[in-house]
Amino acid sequence: MGKQKYEVNLSAKEIEQITKIIRTGRSSAHEILHANILLAVNIKGEKKLSHSKIAEMYQTSVVTVQKVIASYVTEGLATALHRKKRTTPPVPAKVNGEFEAHVIALCCSEPPKGYARWSVRLLSEKCVELQYIDSVSHMTISRTLKKLNLSLT
Repeated sequence: MGKQKYEVNLSAKEIEQITKIIRTGRSSAHEILHANILLAVNIKGEKKLSHSKIAEMYQTSVVTVQKVIASYVTEGLATALHRKKRTTPPVPAKVNGEFEAHVIALCCSEPPKGYARWSVRLLSEKCVELQYIDSVSHMTISRTLKKLNLSLT
C-alpha cells in the first residue's frame, strides 16, 4: 500500500471520548464505526494497521476509512464522528407563504358561477389557471388549508 496521506494523532481526552462512545453503545452505528476506525489508525497505538485491514476488520470499505481519517485531520473529531446536517431539503417546497396567501384569498372570494362553495379541486384548478403555481394537487391544497386551520365549509 502507498504512503498514507494523513496521520491521526489522538489526544488522551479524545481517546477517552471515543472509548466512551464505543463502550456505552448508545450512539448510532455510524458513530461507533467511525470511533473504532479512529482508534485503529491512531499513531500512538501499539501496531499500525493498513487501511484495507481496518476496513476488513470493521466490515466497511477502504474509502470509508480514508474519509474518516481525512475528515478528522482537516475538520476535527466532531465532524469525523457525526453526520453532516443537511442545510437544504432534498426537494424544495412548492408551497410558500405567497402561495398560501393566494389560496386564502381565493377561499374568501366568491366561488365560480354554478358552484355554491369552493372545493379543494376547484381551488387547485383555479390556482393553476391564475398561474399562482405551475401545477398543484388537490391534496396539497387540502394540506395547506389544514395547516392554516381553514375550512371550506
